[in-house]
Amino acid sequence: MDIGIGLPNTVPGTEGSVLVEWARRAEEAGFSTLGTIGRLVYPGYEELVALSAAAAVTSRIRLTTSVLLGPLHTNSALLAKQAASLDRLSGGRFVLGVGLGGRDDDFAASGLSTEGRGRRLEEQLTELKRVWSGEERGLAGAIGPEPVREGGPELVLGGSSPVSFRRVARLADGWIMGGGTPEMFAEASAGVDAAWKEAGRTGEPRKLALAYFALGPDARAHADGYLQHYYGFLGDAAAQIAASAAVSAEMVTSYADAFAAAGCDELIFVPAASGLEQVGLLAEATG
Repeated sequence: MDIGIGLPNTVPGTEGSVLVEWARRAEEAGFSTLGTIGRLVYPGYEELVALSAAAAVTSRIRLTTSVLLGPLHTNSALLAKQAASLDRLSGGRFVLGVGLGGRDDDFAASGLSTEGRGRRLEEQLTELKRVWSGEERGLAGAIGPEPVREGGPELVLGGSSPVSFRRVARLADGWIMGGGTPEMFAEASAGVDAAWKEAGRTGEPRKLALAYFALGPDARAHADGYLQHYYGFLGDAAAQIAASAAVSAEMVTSYADAFAAAGCDELIFVPAASGLEQVGLLAEATG
């Protein structure tokens, strides 16, 4: 199983120079990918912009939106161009992870309704693929640049329902679980595999998961402070999410082993603190 690390793009107070240095150190440490969390109404960096900065100072590590909230991007042609640009600039390292989004305020701030977002997402994904295929759109031809990989960047979708599993099977290359236990991952993963086979797809979908972490002397305080604030809209559940964060090397190792046993292809540890020492501490714990 590959081990990735998230950029602290949503950790409040993270300076741009820290984000860039984090990317450098993550690549040097050998992590498989840099992930980003997508949210609009929160004091963090937009994920395509953050990954573009990371692309400029790295050459090997994958760059994954884990996940971008697709329905908020109402101009699908523009999103296709942005994704293809990042893919091209990074030499084909971009992985577009997309989800529906679960916060009403993100939609309200965008002047959008949450109703019909599943349908809109499917229309968007179809449009992305049409743009990436080089379909002509005007006198100048297609919307460029041409992605590195034929058919466009790797596409992974979030979701935990049978409908979302069928969407993965029809429109994507893989699936990502945004949060939950290894047991929950194994159960949902079986649903993704079943939908994949029912759709007549060959091979297997790539399956990813996220897990929060904070390490070092103040790990628990960092995890509680950030995650209870970030998930405050969930009420009491925010404390449960914070409590599940890996706050020791032993917890990191346990999570990695359990997700690997559950069939996960890539586990991305998402930081609850943005101190640069977190990269090295996670590398030691997973090394």
